[in-house]
Amino acid sequence: MTRGFGIVGTGVIAAWHADAIAMLPQARLVAVTDVAAGAATAFAAARGCEAEPDLAALLARRDVEVVCVCVPSGLHAEVGVRAAEAGKHLVVEKPIDVSLDAADRLIEAARAAEVALTVISQHRFDPGLVELKSLLDEGALGRLVLGEASTKWYRTQGYYDSAAWRGTRALDGGSLMNQGVHYVDLLRWCMGPVTEVTAVCATQAHRIEVEDTSLALVRFGSGAVGTILSTTAAFPGFPQRLEITGTAGTVTVQDGAIIRGAPGAAAAAAGSDPAALDAAGHAAQIADQLAAIDEGREPAVSGQSGRDALEIVCAVYESARTGRAVTLSR
Repeated sequence: MTRGFGIVGTGVIAAWHADAIAMLPQARLVAVTDVAAGAATAFAAARGCEAEPDLAALLARRDVEVVCVCVPSGLHAEVGVRAAEAGKHLVVEKPIDVSLDAADRLIEAARAAEVALTVISQHRFDPGLVELKSLLDEGALGRLVLGEASTKWYRTQGYYDSAAWRGTRALDGGSLMNQGVHYVDLLRWCMGPVTEVTAVCATQAHRIEVEDTSLALVRFGSGAVGTILSTTAAFPGFPQRLEITGTAGTVTVQDGAIIRGAPGAAAAAAGSDPAALDAAGHAAQIADQLAAIDEGREPAVSGQSGRDALEIVCAVYESARTGRAVTLSR
């Protein structure tokens, strides 16, 4: 069965959603919309689909069954709730939104409408992460001791100046909310719930109202401890890393692949270029979303998964603001 997709927001990330949809025989891009009508028209022409004048028009289409929400992060819930109420299944770019209240509204709207909601965390489908999670599920690393998530990327001031919403608290969030949230999700997925966060945040190299550098110490419910580091001020940009240590061994994943030995010195493409992404992970996650719809189950990365990662990010920001440790619900 082929399902029709609509994309809301035709900025940089929308191209990867479109590429991912094109990879799947059971998916077809039907229409897009954007508040900038010209951008939507150009995107539609390049992708061989239709451009709708506004969100209402796109949601009114019966041939759009799944909506990809690719608008600025602080608008994810606003758009997602409207799409859910229209009976559309949802693929929401990370993060789920920038506040827990907004995340809760979106999750509740999807639940009430009985539509499937997935929040993009495409790296869960990377081969190295799949292998690592299998090892953890088998207990191959023993009792977990330490988890470390590192995103040391570089973004120019021009990147932040390219759109008025970038680097704002209301619509974007800082380096942890935008860039580091992927590995926050992976850290929690591998290590389990976080119970306490102590953090510092700073704006080191950019003219923005949010942080471009954050560092957090975390305590997990299991008793293990960990660190989360995220920055967009690390020139020239480096691979993202996840390292999990247990009493029986350590596994390091770098940019989605398990590495053995020392990493190379070359900068990761995505570490310095926000457009340097691979759509395969998005395709794998969207394929899981379609399977979840057909099977009547929750997607592998649910709305709650997105909320769990956001809760940790918000706790980091609160700890940095107050100078105190923040306790999370379990």
